[in-house]
Amino acid sequence: MTLPFDLRALSVFLAAADCGGFGAAARELHIAQSAVSQSIANLERRLELTLFHRHERRIALTPEGEALVGHARQLLERAETAHLAMRELHDLVKGEVRIGIPSMLGSYYFPPLLMGFKAQYPGIRLTVVEAGARRLQHMVASGELDLGVVIDDGASQHLEKRHLTREEMVICVPREHPFAEHDAVTPETFFAEPLVLFQDGYFHREFIDALSQRCGTEADIAFESNLIPLTKAIVRRGFGITTFLRRVVEEPELAAVSLEPPSWMNLSLAWAKGAYLSRAEQAFVDFVIANR
Repeated sequence: MTLPFDLRALSVFLAAADCGGFGAAARELHIAQSAVSQSIANLERRLELTLFHRHERRIALTPEGEALVGHARQLLERAETAHLAMRELHDLVKGEVRIGIPSMLGSYYFPPLLMGFKAQYPGIRLTVVEAGARRLQHMVASGELDLGVVIDDGASQHLEKRHLTREEMVICVPREHPFAEHDAVTPETFFAEPLVLFQDGYFHREFIDALSQRCGTEADIAFESNLIPLTKAIVRRGFGITTFLRRVVEEPELAAVSLEPPSWMNLSLAWAKGAYLSRAEQAFVDFVIANR
């Protein structure tokens, strides 16, 4: 669709209408009077309407010109608003990042990163979704989330990724538990204990299920909970033990014990392959990778 005018022509038209003359409009716009006259003549020709009554020393709007004034003001105001919005995004004054984070990382790894990013970019809104790593993987791939923290393994190869952290998965027990005296415990010994596990869909549970299959041992599940504070409370009271990332266990009443052999997990920040990252999203990725 070809419009009969452009924003520049409308701004010249409004200046002439507001100033009451082509010469005054030229001085207001810092252009030649002939340029004002030519711009308005071209606009009238394209609209096939007369916008001004031209008198010897003054001009006056025709009814058609009066009608155009209101529309021109609205169009120029909207154009200015759009320009400002684009500048804000360019300068990262505004924007939004939707990120999915597994609960363990959301509680014990990401808060300093999120707060640091917000301090640097206060105008960018952060929407944080907590879910299991596999669920987050699907949400990122489908576009429900812009970014997500995923396990860096074969199942996530269809995503664009940046390595985030390498974390050890350890056994979490009360300080008085016999395991607390050991540097490491075999999976078989671990599975002889009552366990407190996350539900399906979380990498914590996926890890335990895979370990159980490798050992040919069935887990004795005493509790299932996705709530880390509840799981810790159950462990502290001696009703079961669990596994966590090592940094999650760091508190006086709990002990972290390595598995034998040690188990490590590579976690990455991911987004859909080929997806366009907005400036806000790219800034978030850059900030997290630089401050991980």
